[in-house]
Amino acid sequence: MADLGQSALAIGLIGGLGMTRVAVYDQRAAPDGQQSGCPHVHAICAESYYVLEGRGHVELHDLERGMYCTELETGTYLQFPPSVLHRIVSDDGLVILGIMSNAGLAENGDARIYFGKETDTDPEAYQTAVGLVAKGLEGALERRDLAVKGYLPLVRLWEEDREAYFEELKRFIDLHVKTVEADPDKYQPYIETGPKGWGRHTEELLRGGARPTQTGGTPVTHEMPVIRNTPGSTHHFGMCGILHPVKTDTL
Repeated sequence: MADLGQSALAIGLIGGLGMTRVAVYDQRAAPDGQQSGCPHVHAICAESYYVLEGRGHVELHDLERGMYCTELETGTYLQFPPSVLHRIVSDDGLVILGIMSNAGLAENGDARIYFGKETDTDPEAYQTAVGLVAKGLEGALERRDLAVKGYLPLVRLWEEDREAYFEELKRFIDLHVKTVEADPDKYQPYIETGPKGWGRHTEELLRGGARPTQTGGTPVTHEMPVIRNTPGSTHHFGMCGILHPVKTDTL
């Protein structure tokens, strides 16, 4: 869901969650004719969607069930665990509230876009493809198109050769999982200030610690844009669409 390369810790939301309004890319169709984001995977972060507007679907791939789709319409809530390759598709003006565990972690390494095996085995080519987003909206759409071109052969494998499909899916998921496992210290701060921080805070309250109102804690409000696909001052071009993150440093 989130963009690669953001650097800020988003530590204030309840439970250490990350929350973002996502207007799924529909400026032009991907190579398969669908209005969609990039297929990608997370190794540590669970993800959920709550549909705010429109309708669409999400394509999911896991090592138990293979490929399957879930329809999305206003009011739908969908949650899935790490290690599930996914692509969100807008059928009619799809806007979601994306909720991630371990706020900030996905933006800082726990996300890998699927461009296909050839790009995966060439680190320079992978970084060049990911970096297209630096050009803004058009770059984000170019990146999405490259990803979908690499993704379509995987979908064909699901239809034509299940054994090869699962082999390729496992290769991709394992690649990202091993990359994350190789550098756990990179991700630890997001866990410490996110879910662990909220856990410690709750334990302090349980043991009679100072209440938030006694230590300067204040309610937080956040205005979300109501005009879809209109970037505001806080927008990012993410893997799934135009992102308006909810941010606060208040616990």
